[in-house]
Amino acid sequence: MKSIRNGKLRTLFIAVLLLALQCLCMPAFAQSAGQTLSPEAKMNRRFPQPVRVGDLIGLPVLDDDDSTIGYVHDVVRTPAGKIQLVVPYSPWFGWVRAGGPFDWNRRPVAVPLETVAILARQLDALDMPRSAFDAAPTFRADQATSIGRDEIIKIALGRR
Repeated sequence: MKSIRNGKLRTLFIAVLLLALQCLCMPAFAQSAGQTLSPEAKMNRRFPQPVRVGDLIGLPVLDDDDSTIGYVHDVVRTPAGKIQLVVPYSPWFGWVRAGGPFDWNRRPVAVPLETVAILARQLDALDMPRSAFDAAPTFRADQATSIGRDEIIKIALGRR
């Protein structure tokens, strides 16, 4: 009798364990099997919060390895209404703030606001890898208008 009860308990335990694993794994599988989301949809899933434009100026932009790509120099709005961060970028010495001998190979790059998330006092380039910074065209000031430092915009929240 005792062995039958232990066998039933073991079977019940395995069934509950498999059900729990299925509940944990299926949402992730459903997201990966579905269609790819637009940058705007990804940003909306990251709980965008209001932030003053002036508070973004000077923040470091980090890549996936937490290496500094550059620092936000300006926040602009394109004629299409998209908001972009202007980041002076160089494949080397991104951790050095603008100025000095390290500026010789630095060029401004427009980073779409939808591809970054704020995490404390830094921005994470979540959907724009370092290779995209290398391939990005050089930003020209006549392509967009600068946003006032007191204007409020929304930016996605990052987490670790």
